[in-house]
Amino acid sequence: MFDFKKVLQGYGTVTAPMGKLAIYSPRFGGACRSNNLSLPLTTDFSAKACILLIAAMIVYGGFQTIGDFRAMLEELRLSQTGWVIFYAFRALFIANVVVFLWRVLLVLGYRPVQSCGDEQLPRCTIIVPAYNEGKHVLKTLRSILKSNYPSDKLQIIAINDGSRDDTLVWIQKACGESEGRIEVINFKKNRGKRAALYEGIVRGRGEIIVTIDSDSIIERQTLRKLVSPFVYESRVGAVAGSVRVLNRREGLIPRMLEVSFAYSFDFIRASQSMVDTVFCTPGALSAYRKKVIIKDLKGWLHQTFLGQPATIGEDRAITNVVLKNGYDVRFQSDAVVYTMVPTEYVQLCKMLLRWARSNVRETWEMSKFMFKKFRSDSASGARINFAISFINPVMSRVLVFAIAGWMLIQPYVYLSQLLFGAVAASTAPVVFYSLRRRSSEAIWAYAYGFFWLAGLWWVSIWAVLTMRNGKWLTRDLPTGRPAIGGRLLQRFRLRAA
Repeated sequence: MFDFKKVLQGYGTVTAPMGKLAIYSPRFGGACRSNNLSLPLTTDFSAKACILLIAAMIVYGGFQTIGDFRAMLEELRLSQTGWVIFYAFRALFIANVVVFLWRVLLVLGYRPVQSCGDEQLPRCTIIVPAYNEGKHVLKTLRSILKSNYPSDKLQIIAINDGSRDDTLVWIQKACGESEGRIEVINFKKNRGKRAALYEGIVRGRGEIIVTIDSDSIIERQTLRKLVSPFVYESRVGAVAGSVRVLNRREGLIPRMLEVSFAYSFDFIRASQSMVDTVFCTPGALSAYRKKVIIKDLKGWLHQTFLGQPATIGEDRAITNVVLKNGYDVRFQSDAVVYTMVPTEYVQLCKMLLRWARSNVRETWEMSKFMFKKFRSDSASGARINFAISFINPVMSRVLVFAIAGWMLIQPYVYLSQLLFGAVAASTAPVVFYSLRRRSSEAIWAYAYGFFWLAGLWWVSIWAVLTMRNGKWLTRDLPTGRPAIGGRLLQRFRLRAA
């Protein structure tokens, strides 16, 4: 009999011993030590029970008002102009259901590429750009040094992008521990992440370029697994790693993002990988075949949008370069990286706003080649994903606002159905995470759905209205804090590290 659970669990990043559950925790070998404590069992259980209770109440209220909602939609359908909204709503709903089921089938067939032996692995250049990262960059570089990738095939470049804090000090400390394996590039002034990556790629001697964010930690086998798809298939131009949340015990926001990331990568990107077109290789961990990107590198560096230099979205932009050149972009689910995420609302909004603006910009750039003959084999799957990713963010919000007038007439019906929709949309990540990770942490997907509806719904709308804004937003030092501490404090911290 077909076992849906077994298939979803079959391409995990950690293999559990016989009779034990897989534990999705970073294995850094001392690269990062955290003293954060998880929530007490009773508090954790109570929080999840409350979330489930709220979700159940919303579902109950949704079913109670479903008759009134149908009557409202029928009235809308029979109105002079409302029929357009009605049929657009129905078409969007049907399209999303069909695409979701299609993606489920793709994910069921997904498997990561098997790892290569040492003799097959190509020479790699690892680039770690850092700006105002502080001690985190030391942990990142230590995790790379502990990788099981052959050291004679690894070039590591750490770039200080004009940081105003002590980032350079920590890079130099890592360099001192590396026995000459880390090359340091120091920009006197901040030039931006693209310029830092460009410098690293140009100086790189490897066939494969790997980029890792300076607040991220990799597992020992991550690099080997990330690079293996390039060895087996010459059509592969880029590979996206699988991003997990490093600080997931530091508050409610990281716990919610952990479930959201799992769905975004292990479901969405896995399905995209099955049609050879992952839309975005994440900055936290990605790999590129150098010969595929090198000829377009200057254009990527000097890219503009609406007359302004493109200073954000460098990961999505370079993915577009690979796809436009006719190469495949894959996802490797067992090439795991753990990254820091915001723990506060304002920082989360800044991060999501930057991502949303990048998506708006690069979706427009992708539209210029997506419906042309950009690859030799079929691109139908890529075009379906593009169409749904283009239509959904715009149409769904337009439709919600279009019928918002009913809130004045029947506010209870409107709000109950809106919340019911949030629960329904969150159920897919909940079920996927439950099956994939066998963890009750999946319940936080419901909390994230409520959180998005209450406090994050505006992000994509504001991103469209301010798409020309290219500010990074999340790397500035807090005001009032000195850029560099005293010499005695630095020496004390270095010794403690």
